[in-house]
Amino acid sequence: MESPLSSSTAIRVDRVTTHKRSLRWTQLAVGLVCMMAISSPQYVWALFTKPMAAKLGVSLAELQVTFSILIVLQTFLAPVQGFLVEKFGPRRLLSVGALLTGASWVLAASAQSVVTLYLTYGLLGGIGTGIIYIGVIGLMVKWFPDKRGLATGLVAAGYGMGAVVTTFPISNSLAASGYQHTLVVYGLAIGTVGLVAALALQRPPNGYVPPRESAPVIRNARDATPGRMLGTPLFWLLFVMMAMMSTSGLMVISQMGAFARDFGVADVLVLGLAALPLALTLDRITNGLTRPFFGWLSDRIGRENTMFIAFALEGVAMTAWLLTRDNAVLFVLLSGLVFFGWGEIFSLFPSTLTDTFGPRHASTNYGFLYMAQGVGSILGGPLAALLYQKTGTWTAVFAVVIAMNFATAALALAVLKPARRRYLAA
Repeated sequence: MESPLSSSTAIRVDRVTTHKRSLRWTQLAVGLVCMMAISSPQYVWALFTKPMAAKLGVSLAELQVTFSILIVLQTFLAPVQGFLVEKFGPRRLLSVGALLTGASWVLAASAQSVVTLYLTYGLLGGIGTGIIYIGVIGLMVKWFPDKRGLATGLVAAGYGMGAVVTTFPISNSLAASGYQHTLVVYGLAIGTVGLVAALALQRPPNGYVPPRESAPVIRNARDATPGRMLGTPLFWLLFVMMAMMSTSGLMVISQMGAFARDFGVADVLVLGLAALPLALTLDRITNGLTRPFFGWLSDRIGRENTMFIAFALEGVAMTAWLLTRDNAVLFVLLSGLVFFGWGEIFSLFPSTLTDTFGPRHASTNYGFLYMAQGVGSILGGPLAALLYQKTGTWTAVFAVVIAMNFATAALALAVLKPARRRYLAA
């Protein structure tokens, strides 16, 4: 017969287990809010390019350097930022990141030259958003060793979908009050929301194992240090693949305003709304939904199999988008499909990396891989704009990124899958 003492102990243990389980989901929700707060600098950039270029008197290629600086600093500083988050904890570092992100917009509002825009919107924004992005992803792969694909997909969805909340309000504010007023108002909002959320974050204890695991934890006894990881060809294969996929999506994000106007569909009404902001809103939704969906799928059918499906999907969607570019309705619909085939890179690559090289140095290790997006921002931003200027057509730009989509899909199955199998078996 069970004693009252043992019964009360079991109840107490169960309560502790329930608390631990709910805590990690609370942390995921807070991380999601952090990601949503800092998504606008990247995902509504296309709305600012026309008024900023006119105000500052610069070409599109010059202006797009701002976007590249944002992404390059967000990504190239990620290893350092990941190390600092692991050393000092997420609360302090991510609070700083939120304040820098908000300040980048407020200060950019008074920029009188493109160089000042580089230093505010680009430099401060890149540092601020990078701290939050790498910090939140690094936390989630540790809180959810049993659901890495799903967890990283959900918080990455916050970054992909966060601008859904701001796209139309910012578009309306630009039309009514100009971009300078818009930057100040929304910069203050971004900084405040991000700061409040960051103050609620915490990391799991060392050796954390989720209570009552519903899926097997992927373990790697050989937790690789950053130095060891960088010495493997497998890491550089992942880096090249992520760089190519980043180029594709960031070309669309940074150039969509320009090529939508060249295609003659930017201001065409679809369901009573202008096609460009409508497409940007739909993109944010599909760009968010794809991350947990393909992350969840990869937990079940494997990372590389999922990569092949998603990357090939984007290649097909980009091809159809180019071929039907003068149809405003299809422009909107296919833009959503393009992002559904792209955004999942931010759940698939960090989960694949942590599965392969272990969770101990997850934030710093992913920081090195995340630098691939910085490479993609250069190729998809100013260099894509220069290619357009040289050829006078967006067809050449689309052809390059479509080729990258299909090449990366092939690499996932033909090269990455056997290479990872060999590495983990060694």
